Amino acid sequence: MYFLSRLFAKIENMSKPVLITCAAIVAVIVIVLSIVFAVRSRKRRALADVLGKRNNDSVHYAFVINPSKPQASEHRRFIASYCANHGLNDIEFIETKLDKDGRVCAQEALDHGADVVIAVGGDGTVRTVASALSGTGHALGIIPIGTGNLFARNMGIPVGDIEAALTVATSHGSRTVDMGRMMLLDNENEDHAHAFLIIAGIGFDAAMIDDTDPELKKNISWLAYFVGGMKNLFAPKYHGTVTITGADGSIHSKSNLTFRTFMAGNCGEIPMFSLMPEASYDDGILDFEILDTTGGLIGWVNLAGDIVYQTVTKKPEQNPISMNSTVEQIQGISAELELEKPALAEVDGDILGESQHIRISVEKHALTVRVPETPSVS
Repeated sequence: MYFLSRLFAKIENMSKPVLITCAAIVAVIVIVLSIVFAVRSRKRRALADVLGKRNNDSVHYAFVINPSKPQASEHRRFIASYCANHGLNDIEFIETKLDKDGRVCAQEALDHGADVVIAVGGDGTVRTVASALSGTGHALGIIPIGTGNLFARNMGIPVGDIEAALTVATSHGSRTVDMGRMMLLDNENEDHAHAFLIIAGIGFDAAMIDDTDPELKKNISWLAYFVGGMKNLFAPKYHGTVTITGADGSIHSKSNLTFRTFMAGNCGEIPMFSLMPEASYDDGILDFEILDTTGGLIGWVNLAGDIVYQTVTKKPEQNPISMNSTVEQIQGISAELELEKPALAEVDGDILGESQHIRISVEKHALTVRVPETPSVS
């Protein structure tokens, strides 16, 4: 009581301007505190709404899982447990087989009414599942359990943390990306163009992948490709004609083409290196790259220097001191390659076989991918 009486006495002794000033300060403090509490309350309500939607999620999730991957069974049990604990009850698992790839599994999932199809595997599983989802509007989720997981890394999807990847795959954050396609025109058994999300290639890169020991790849991951590459350093070059259609409809043709490898990139980033610095997965165009070497081993050393140079500079330019290597890059929406002799072709590390006549194209913004999303309240 004594304290209050002293306080009131001091207030009575204050001049009118001082009282007004104090009242104004108190009013400002009250308003600021009210705003802070209101914002916090709104955020809590928004978070509760999100959790409520998650716990009552009526989305049908189909998980296409590659059973050959290490710990695939363990991952499947974890996924089932996670979904049960988060109220995601409408789920199914479809396993890939030797005669049933991710594309067929994803089509089966769509036939079953799946809203979101989640690829549980490496880049091969991801690209084949994506092949079926392209253009459908159905979202692709990714649980990366492969060795490279290049597309997942480019999308910012957690690698090596299945719970975090599951959280992303079953959230509602997404973005649309381009889908590359490669068609082997001289293969009578081809019934569709093969999808790729990272890089498709003809020549040295395909031969390198084909000669990479799968067991070695399991042990040392993508470094195993260097061993396969060494086996093909002095293989014969490839010859033919290429016709590239630019984004503006212009045609660029080159006959008497000689190269080591011809690549088309939707994403140009691979572990440690940038093969195509300007490649972007959502610009509606592909980055085509033609690589060649002369002078034996010196040429390969020069080419390695070119790749390091553009990795550092982030520009699609050749090292100015290169003498025995060639790096040509051009952007476009399609390319047609006719070769004198068949060459191996690959998409995202999967070998398609040999072909002399190949068409590569892009489907702009054809694929919806679940990606990490930072919550915000507007």
